[in-house]
Amino acid sequence: MNNSDALLYGYFRSTAAYRVRIALGLKGLSAETKFVHLRKGEQAQQAYRDINPAGLVPYWIEGDFRLAQSLAIIEYLDETHPAPPLLPSSPKARAIAREIALVVTSDIHPIGNLRVLNRLAEMGVDEAARTTWSQHWIKVGFEAIEARLAHLPGPFALGEQPTVADICIIPQVFNARRFGVDLSPYKRILEIDATASGLKAFAMAEPGRQPDAE
Repeated sequence: MNNSDALLYGYFRSTAAYRVRIALGLKGLSAETKFVHLRKGEQAQQAYRDINPAGLVPYWIEGDFRLAQSLAIIEYLDETHPAPPLLPSSPKARAIAREIALVVTSDIHPIGNLRVLNRLAEMGVDEAARTTWSQHWIKVGFEAIEARLAHLPGPFALGEQPTVADICIIPQVFNARRFGVDLSPYKRILEIDATASGLKAFAMAEPGRQPDAE
């Protein structure tokens, strides 16, 4: 199915945009894509701020409907295109899936994203220290996720089917590898990563496969 009226603003290495790409793939949906080069600062230019005042990606436009924040976009897609579901059927399992997703999107990602790292650089924090900063917060978040996953069935976070939890974990694994985090302590996270790599939706969403990849 093609969302002919949908437009997704993103950047190949944005883990938040990566999440939305996975969700689209799992739903069998596509959208026109426009790219905002975060490293060149295009997100701060007035042309993009006129589109999304927050100056972030991803950003979803569908006719006169506009939506920011990856989890909001993913849940919108899940509600408007229910099959396959991206949340489990039971209220408790749905809450756990959201908990795991929020550890990534609320605890890990916000304090290690590009604008925070740029601000640290402006404050005189050197590259090695910024890398250590990112590694630290990824490890803190992954320790919490791994502890939760230890009590859940695999091979995905909550069993046989991927959910929003896996959609958030996989891009963060990509980011962890970028920053040289040792992932060997996180057995379940690595199991999820290996399982997801065998699904087209995850593979095609990988940053290196995007048209704007460098």
